[in-house]
Amino acid sequence: MKKFLLSILLGVSLIIASAFTTKVAPFDEGMFPLSEIKKLDLKKAGLKINQSDIYNPKGISLIDALVQISGCTGSFVSDEGLIITNHHCAFSAVQLASTPESNYLENGFVARTREQEIEAKGLTVRITDSYEDVSTKILNAAANATDPAERIRIIQAKSAELEREAEANDKTIKAQVSEMFIGKSYVLFKYKTIKDIRLVYIPQRSVGEFGGETDNWVWPRHTGDFSFVRAYVAKDGSAAAYSKDNVPYKPKKFLKVNPKGVNENDFAFILGYPGRTFRHRPAQYLEYQEKYLLPYVADLYTFENQTMEETASNDVGLQLKQATRIKRNANRLKNYQGKLQGLKSIGLVDQKRAEDEDMQKFINGDAKLSAQYGSLMQNIDNLYKEIFVDAQRDLWLTEIFNSTNLLGVANALNIFKKQIEAAPDKTTYFQQNKDRIKKAIDGIYESYVYESDKKIFKRMMLDGFKLPQNQKVNAVQRLQLMDVGDETSADQAVDRVLNTSLKDQKFTTKLLNSTTEADLMAFDEPILGFVKDISAQQALLDPIKQNREGTLNKLMGDYVTVKELYKKKDFIPDANSTLRLTYGYIKGYSPVDATYYTPFTGIKGIIEKGATGNPEFRYPDAIRELYKKKDFGMFKNPKTNDVPVALLYNMDTTGGNSGSPIMDANGNLIGVNYDRAYSATINDFAWNESYSRSIGVDIRYVLWVAQKVDKADFILKELKVIK
Repeated sequence: MKKFLLSILLGVSLIIASAFTTKVAPFDEGMFPLSEIKKLDLKKAGLKINQSDIYNPKGISLIDALVQISGCTGSFVSDEGLIITNHHCAFSAVQLASTPESNYLENGFVARTREQEIEAKGLTVRITDSYEDVSTKILNAAANATDPAERIRIIQAKSAELEREAEANDKTIKAQVSEMFIGKSYVLFKYKTIKDIRLVYIPQRSVGEFGGETDNWVWPRHTGDFSFVRAYVAKDGSAAAYSKDNVPYKPKKFLKVNPKGVNENDFAFILGYPGRTFRHRPAQYLEYQEKYLLPYVADLYTFENQTMEETASNDVGLQLKQATRIKRNANRLKNYQGKLQGLKSIGLVDQKRAEDEDMQKFINGDAKLSAQYGSLMQNIDNLYKEIFVDAQRDLWLTEIFNSTNLLGVANALNIFKKQIEAAPDKTTYFQQNKDRIKKAIDGIYESYVYESDKKIFKRMMLDGFKLPQNQKVNAVQRLQLMDVGDETSADQAVDRVLNTSLKDQKFTTKLLNSTTEADLMAFDEPILGFVKDISAQQALLDPIKQNREGTLNKLMGDYVTVKELYKKKDFIPDANSTLRLTYGYIKGYSPVDATYYTPFTGIKGIIEKGATGNPEFRYPDAIRELYKKKDFGMFKNPKTNDVPVALLYNMDTTGGNSGSPIMDANGNLIGVNYDRAYSATINDFAWNESYSRSIGVDIRYVLWVAQKVDKADFILKELKVIK
């Protein structure tokens, strides 16, 4: 296993031109940026359409059907703005639309007419319009900077300048500079944004979340993780906020559905917006993940979820309020647990360390390289030693305002008060900005439950008390009474800090609805002082962190340069939420000795899991009745006499690929990506064809549930599956 892991990361760079012109063979690791697609030989791999049909910068192609939605990916599947994505990607919008009386989160939602479609609050859609390499402009601007923190500030300032210029030249786009290789290459992306998104068809939770956390990151899966939403624009085609006068968006391209699906070993590809990967980092980065970040966050989120579930156990309203936060936490903590297991089981830190040592020998063996990069590896090691010294405190400070809703509210108010203080006309500034702040604070209150806040805040205090002596948080120290013990100190801290008027959202709303800023500026309670003290310490630490960030930025640029020379190849840049392509095959695998997992599951597996009695394996009665009658319609797989539910494939995906369309050799939709196998949670750090598998819902199951379970034939008609 060590041998093949040391051979990972084969690919091509987005920016750097080189003599590397050979075609990339199937099974190579890679989330290929748009500019790299032309270097691939997808025909040889199994593609049946022209490669330009996937991406054509001079015309319309499949890329034009892709959207970014709620940190996920989606795709247009009709000329009326219909989008398919994951159930979990629309989850928060469904939660916000739900009440105990109309619980769409639990019971699903079907809009049989356009008039019945409802606003998907919080959802927007972003479409990639174009991109431009701006590496030279940005790096030239920072070329003379010697101070690491100043270099970062220049890069950020130049990026913001280029974004402003692009937006000034085209009022219809949103510009964003994305760092492709850390400290080395930058691309300016231009996006179109659609603001009015509406819920169309959401399956029942027992379908869309079947298996819950028991099955999360696990194969075999039987989750119907899909949702349909629709994009709307103003009548003139421009982006507009939700309005009954808006009309469905007409996309340049939409995907056609293949209701017959695919078979094992068939070619397939995915287009999407993968979030973040970290495959071009040194051993110390992985050591930080393994020793500090992954175990701390996984343990904290486990506690948070247990707390929220306990406080809302018999109250549907409280369950709905906290549902999105619980789901997000659960997904992240299980992912982190999988990464931890993967890092340890394959010894990736040691493998990276061995590779870094070989790179140092490579540098030492070349006089020119030694003169330029001789101290590179030692400088990286020195920097991470500094980071490790502060790791526990920095993680605590990172999580504190997110952990407790009331602290988040207090922090937002403190920031607003500080901005008002600095404004020349305080009343005018207050009036112009209070709605913006109120909207942000209302978002924090959406998941607020006081009993949960108290228990989680107490946990954070206990964690703060235990920080090493050289990493203490001043605000926490002032609340720790050594003579009464940590438990009592934590209880007293809860009473002092969280006994606040902010417990009542109406009070906060009234503050921000005042005619002048006087009431807000006069408002002062212990919670504001506590948050202010934390923010003050963070401000003192910021210059140190900025210096480290700037130093790391430069070191990582050099690290990749040396690694390219050492490996004699260029690399695909790490995923960074920009549009990518990955390709491979519908394929099973052997995760452990004497075990082979086939790449399809069926409704039979739903029935089998349901018989275990695990409440996370609930499913609609209609599925059992339909299965008994073998009523599979046109979606039956004749080989299994069943409907395929989920499929497995060896493509390279990560977070952000949720909702990505899985397409066959003809570019037709065959499924929607939503997960990875547990062994593939380590994909963010390393990828290998033998153990990296991704999971999607088979389009045949999506169509079967829509038609047979939820009687949503209108979906199949709009997809042109039936007349």
